[in-house]
Order: sequence, then C-alpha cells, then structure tokens
Amino acid sequence: MENEFCEEPIEIKIETELVDSHDDIQNEREEKPYSCDVCKKSFSQKHHLNDHKRIHTGEKPYHCDICGKSFSTSGTLNTHKYTHTREKPNHCDICGKSFFTISALNTHKRIHTGEKPYHCDICGKSFSYTSSLSKHRSIHTGERPCHCQICGKSFPDKSKLRRHIYIHTGEKPHCCNICGKSFSQKNDLNKHIRIHTGEKPYHCDICGKSCSQSSDLIKHKRVHTGEKPYNCDICGKSFSESSALHIHRRIHTGETPYHCDVCGKSYSQIGHFNHHKRFHTGEKPYHCEICGKSFTTSGKLNSHKRIHTGEKPYHCGICGKSFCRSDTLNNHKHVHTEEKLYHCDICGKSFSSSQTLNNHKSVHAEQNVYHCDVW
Repeated sequence: MENEFCEEPIEIKIETELVDSHDDIQNEREEKPYSCDVCKKSFSQKHHLNDHKRIHTGEKPYHCDICGKSFSTSGTLNTHKYTHTREKPNHCDICGKSFFTISALNTHKRIHTGEKPYHCDICGKSFSYTSSLSKHRSIHTGERPCHCQICGKSFPDKSKLRRHIYIHTGEKPHCCNICGKSFSQKNDLNKHIRIHTGEKPYHCDICGKSCSQSSDLIKHKRVHTGEKPYNCDICGKSFSESSALHIHRRIHTGETPYHCDVCGKSYSQIGHFNHHKRFHTGEKPYHCEICGKSFTTSGKLNSHKRIHTGEKPYHCGICGKSFCRSDTLNNHKHVHTEEKLYHCDICGKSFSSSQTLNNHKSVHAEQNVYHCDVW
C-alpha cells in the first residue's frame, strides 16, 4: 500500500500550497483581524488562523481512514482521499483535463488564459505559479538552500534537488502506461504522453500555432518577435535558441563530437551526422504519401512534395520568377549577374549552373566512348 501511493504526497503538497497562495490573494483584499502570535501573519477568518497555527505546532488532527495518514486541515485530508479513489472531479471546460482539486484546476486554466498573477518585486517579471516565482527569486538572491547529501551540490529548491538525486540512484518512477517508457520526472512523463495523445495545449496568440510543450511555444514566438537572446561571446552573433548558440560555438572551437565509425568523418551537428550515416546504410526514412518515393532527409522530402503541390515559395527579386527550391533560385540569379561559378575541369569552359555544367561534361564523355585498340 505504501509503494502504491508513494508519489502522491508530492503532488498533493503542491496543490495545497496553491490553495494557500490563492487564500493569500483573497486575504489581501479583505480585513485581517486574526493574527498569529508566533509569526504575526494575519487572516480574515478565525478558522484560517487555526489551520495556520498547526504549521507551528505540528498538530495533524485529521486522519485518513484508509491508510491512516494524518493532515493538519480537513481540506488537505479530502484532497488526499482522491489518491485512493483516483477520482478527479474537477474538469477543465476548455481541454477536458481533470484534477483532484478546484485550486489545481484554476491553476491549470492559466495555461489557456495566459494569466500570470505572481510578480517579482525585484525585476517585475510575472509568473503563473507561486512556485515558479520562488524559483525565479533565487536568480536574484543566489540562494541555494537545498543540498545533495551524496555529492554536496546545492540547488535553489527541493524539486531541483529531487531531480538531481535521480542521477545518483538511476530511479525512474514515472512510467508511461501506453509504451512502458520510464522517466525520473513526472513532468517529463506528461510531455512524453503528448506524443501518444497528440495533445498540444500551448497556443500562439499571434498565428494560432499549437505546441505540445510550453518551451516550444516560447521558442516559436521568437519567430514573430525576432528576439535572439543568446549571444556568442566570441563573434557577437545572436540566436533565438540556446541549442543553436551551442552548435554555433563549434565553428570557433573546431569541435566535431559526432564521428562516423564506418569512414571516420566527423561532424559538429548531430543532424548532419545522422544524414551522413544514411549514405552508408542506404536508409531513406522520409516517405512521400502521394507517390511513395523515399528520401534521406525531411528537407528533401519537403522539396519533392512541391512537385505534387506546384508550390514555388522562392521568388527572384529581379524578374519575379518563382522556384520550388532555394538552390534552383540561386542558380537562376546567375542569369542576371552573368556570374559563372561552375567550371569544366576538362576544357575550362564556365557555366552559371551545376546542371548546365553536368550537361556539358556529357559531350566530353561521348567523345571518349570509342577507343582505338591499335593506337
């Protein structure tokens, strides 16, 4: 019984913390005549003061009749009982997701509304959750009160410490009931489950695009804002994602961490490395659902699809002619500039496109088809 419900107290603790935060906001608008004689905190109602005092006394008069666990408030006990029944009676009328408590539902709705009622009094940044605000404040204070007893590393909050401890234990207690994959963090499991369900709860208020993760939405919005917060300290170039900056730095360092075990060639980006490996394996994992043709990269598949759709998104700024591929447009531009970048290594003649050069080379190939076996 203990193992069956071992994860739930963490979740319930978070939910009850949200209840307290909600009460705090309500109380700011009301008269608070009842004060705690220990910490001087004030409350608008006497029973709220009585509940609060149990934080100091440690009293837990409300007992679960199923597992015997004790709680300081009746509300927390009622919430805990849902862990046994698995009942989630509070439903989101926007996406249908269910929650144990009304406070957890109200907190969830901020994903849809974008409401951020908690503000940092140092920099003014706003947050949807009190826990997020508390974590953020540690950036300003530098405080890291939570210490790992195994390696001594410090963290600004308990959740980050718990996440870190799994590195030492290797524990992955959160399992996907669809495919069986395990995760050390519940939020990682929730993100993973969206792969199966296709749920995309985060919506862009500019173009309407939906994302499965809030971090993906934040990255997407930079397409509209043009924000590039990650700067290279060597050349000053800016990027919209930290991963892009990390990859860019390899240009300066010369780092190529991805090595082909077939031919020994090295790459700075894993995408280029995976693409290269398909030359050895012959794998073509991207398939056209219209004609069935297969390709080694998604980019080549997307270019191919334009044959079927007729889409030509690349336009010449000089004559207005449109093309389905960017490289075809670049070749076309040489017509206007009269630039001839492609040279025949047999006769030295120059051409404005690689295709024209290849066509030309066939002339030399035909000249050498017939050889005299005497001379």
